[in-house]
Amino acid sequence: MFELSEKAQRYRDDLLAFMDEHIYPAESVYEAQMAEAGDPHFQPPIIEELKTEARKRGLWNLFHPHPEWGPGLTNSEYAPLAEIMGRSAHLAPEATNCSAPDTGNMEVLTLFGTDEHKREWLAPLLAGDIRSAFAMTEPAVASSDATNIQLRMDRDGDDYVLNGRKWWTSNALHRNCKVLIVMGKTDLDAPVHRQQSMMVVPLDTPGVTVVRGLPVFGYQDREGHAEVVFENVRVPRTALLAGEGDGFMISQARLGPGRIHHCMRAIGMAERALDLMIDRAQSRTTFGEPVANRANIQDWIAESRIDIEMARLLTLKAAYLMDTVGNKNARTEIAAIKVAAPQVALKVIDRAIQVHGGGGVSDDFPLASMYAHVRTLRLADGPDEVHKRTIAQRELRRRDPSWGRKALPDN
Repeated sequence: MFELSEKAQRYRDDLLAFMDEHIYPAESVYEAQMAEAGDPHFQPPIIEELKTEARKRGLWNLFHPHPEWGPGLTNSEYAPLAEIMGRSAHLAPEATNCSAPDTGNMEVLTLFGTDEHKREWLAPLLAGDIRSAFAMTEPAVASSDATNIQLRMDRDGDDYVLNGRKWWTSNALHRNCKVLIVMGKTDLDAPVHRQQSMMVVPLDTPGVTVVRGLPVFGYQDREGHAEVVFENVRVPRTALLAGEGDGFMISQARLGPGRIHHCMRAIGMAERALDLMIDRAQSRTTFGEPVANRANIQDWIAESRIDIEMARLLTLKAAYLMDTVGNKNARTEIAAIKVAAPQVALKVIDRAIQVHGGGGVSDDFPLASMYAHVRTLRLADGPDEVHKRTIAQRELRRRDPSWGRKALPDN
């Protein structure tokens, strides 16, 4: 069921060659250029060089399912490519123009953008000339329940006026970020899931202020996770995506494929961590024997392989169902991979850190950074608890279709 098509296999072979010939050798160059700049949000020249090489090789916009804009791969075909890119998650996705949140934003603009949106924002995003950010989460409310969001989008003649505060607006500090997709409330009197809308807001619009970048376990990511204030931000009615009240509908369309991408990249990180664990265990000696001879280390290696294979198969099943029966009918599997993949990756990375000893928590190896960033995936796109709630409700209703319909709506 998960055999790659001939087209996808060609992309896989080409991507593996690109990783070996350009991405992995560029990692040390990237680190040196970032250190020399002394700016956590610096855009190092090596990134642009990698982008040029990826385009030359036809490894560009691989995520995009629409043949007009990309290679037209299905979720099942793209998933193994996302895993490969996850092995160098800070370089490979951007080099191939497959970075979050741009991938989700480009799909939103493709599906719901006007011709003006596509001309002004989608085209340069597809070309890799600019970057974008997605502003939904807010500091004042529990944004795991998106009905809580408070940013107001009030009609004023032919304009909307935006007021509110967002945070964890990933990518807003990237040097090439030019546009935000913002979720807010346009009608407080509408049904609870029809109050929200999404709008396209240029980052340089008067009243938009990037207050600060939020660190992740002490790391300042190059793209940044910004706190952003909107004070009387005026945008035209044409900034609206789809229609008023369509914010939840758009978010569901956006999050399904995005979760596949995140999960497969996490599995790619787990694979690299397992390789590092094995190499370290074979190269280090304790008490007269290679560390790899220790029974507990062999147990960790075996458990890691089992865990990775289970998570990969579950994610590929979700991708297959999305392709064949649609996102709505794959909701249980999509929710399940969002819980399982980061947890598996964290276990494998943690074992690799332990095998590396003190080096594992340093910056001499990528493991500490990988752990910090994979841990955030248990919150990004909704915390584990929300996805488990979705799974539990669907399982309960599988046995009793009327269960909790009034008290616990399945959002």
